Amino acid sequence: MGHKFGSIGLIFVAAGVSGCQTVATPPMESADLVLRGGAVYTVDDKNPWAEAVAVKDGRILAVGTDEEIAALTGVRTEVVELDGGMLLPAFNDAHNHPVFGGMAYSTCSLHAGKSIADYQQIIRRCLAEKPGDGMIYGVGWEDGLFPPKGIPTRELLDAVSTTRPLIFKSVGGHSYWMNSAAFALTGITKETQDPPGGLIDRDAKTGEPVGTLQESARALADPFIPPPTIEQQRDAILYTTRLFNSLGITSWHDAGIGYGPDGSSEILDAYAAAKSGGQLSAHVSLAIMWDNERKTDQIADIVKVTERARTLGFDATAIKFYLDGVIPQHTAAMIEPYSNDPHDHGETQIPKEVLLAAVSQVDPMGYQSHVHAIGDAATREALDVFEAVGKQADYNKTRPMISHLNIIDPADQPRFGKIGVTALFQPLWSVWEPYMRLTAEAVGDLRMQTIYPTASVLKGGGRIAYGADWPVASANPLQGIEVAVTRMPPDGTDEPPLLASEAVTLAQAIRSYTLDSAWTNKIDDRTGSIMPGKFADMIVLNHNLFKIPQTEIGEAEVLATYFGGRLVYRKGAVKAKAPN
Repeated sequence: MGHKFGSIGLIFVAAGVSGCQTVATPPMESADLVLRGGAVYTVDDKNPWAEAVAVKDGRILAVGTDEEIAALTGVRTEVVELDGGMLLPAFNDAHNHPVFGGMAYSTCSLHAGKSIADYQQIIRRCLAEKPGDGMIYGVGWEDGLFPPKGIPTRELLDAVSTTRPLIFKSVGGHSYWMNSAAFALTGITKETQDPPGGLIDRDAKTGEPVGTLQESARALADPFIPPPTIEQQRDAILYTTRLFNSLGITSWHDAGIGYGPDGSSEILDAYAAAKSGGQLSAHVSLAIMWDNERKTDQIADIVKVTERARTLGFDATAIKFYLDGVIPQHTAAMIEPYSNDPHDHGETQIPKEVLLAAVSQVDPMGYQSHVHAIGDAATREALDVFEAVGKQADYNKTRPMISHLNIIDPADQPRFGKIGVTALFQPLWSVWEPYMRLTAEAVGDLRMQTIYPTASVLKGGGRIAYGADWPVASANPLQGIEVAVTRMPPDGTDEPPLLASEAVTLAQAIRSYTLDSAWTNKIDDRTGSIMPGKFADMIVLNHNLFKIPQTEIGEAEVLATYFGGRLVYRKGAVKAKAPN
């Protein structure tokens, strides 16, 4: 008996059945599940390689040779023949946005578009599918298609419709692109003031809005966008779960959930609904978004969210601080002015004294501080704060991290290791592509020598964790690993490496997507490596990543994903569909 999955012929059989070894005298403790006959890479420094793994009650019972694990195989043991494939710990994504991502694909999604003409065609189709005079809202346009600053104009959308409001969020979520009808609906004119931490992009001569809202300026349009229901958000989470399981991901960090002053949170309610249905096959940690318009008075409200999350079975002991924006639109905070605008260096969105006061208060309470920092000035400010607080803190417990880190000044690169702050990178970003060219034009050649300096942070003793920031980039960890070791696009595009000296080893890339990401999310005692006692969160690949060319890693396939010893994905199963 058995099932074949994929090219290596992954076979599921039961011990004692034809084709399997029969154990005459089963051991006292027989495994529920055995995976054998492959290359088992454990991410355990003391025992990095094995041939087989035994699982009991959802946890790893033993790791060893085929012969050693055979002693744990009983008549009811399910046996998986790896047939030369590779067994890895399941991946952990340390930074993503499951609700935003799942919902993004259920709106008028522009993700498949590769040009302005593509976007216009997709929007016309959305208009036809939803006749009437209502707004069309969508997500997914790429800043890189709109040089030199990633700012599209309203006229491009007016060419599609001048009567129906059109509002589209960028793939990174930092910008809205709107047509004239949307500006009329929202009442945004040249007299409208830029809000703190936000920007209405304007014509330099007339002062009229050109078509985009940056950062906190998006709040001017938010009241006019129909909010999703809790059911839609639950479906988005379940869509993300199915997608992530198919990519070998069984744990993630949701990098920012909103909340109300009474501790309410629709996203938390959506997670609870997903969990109650038994379909949330992942370890989930939640970061609560810091409100940049408030100060430390909000900590009491954050505690309410954390306590409520705990009663629902979720860890919400992280706080997400959005310290700056993005580089092409000049909302990232830079130490020196932008190369294409010597009068602008961006600015941080949280005063340093407020960030210091916040981290000083929440770290002793056990909260993990998670800072969004893209510019080198924002990164320096975050490190300064963590260094000051760290003199009295135990960062092995709270595990602060800084995400994105597009540019890190050389003087700050060794500070991650010295202070004890995790550097959380998105490896798929560290390649030459249209957005990177906008970045290069904005920061100049000299600072491009400090772009995503992963290896330099490691050399300084820093810990590296990986997260895709999905849906900003593909959630596929295998593609991320390929880019981490090559610094080249995983799609075979003929581009040179982006700072090849900043590539990491394959072993390090796997560790950053498994054990070190699990450590960052405070679940390394349960998952992240294949060791006795940990949850049996594992994936089967069709190739041994250490035996194939590095430029083919992204093409490797996940044949099966286990979460707590339970098969939650196998190749050939129905693909994840976007929620309605």
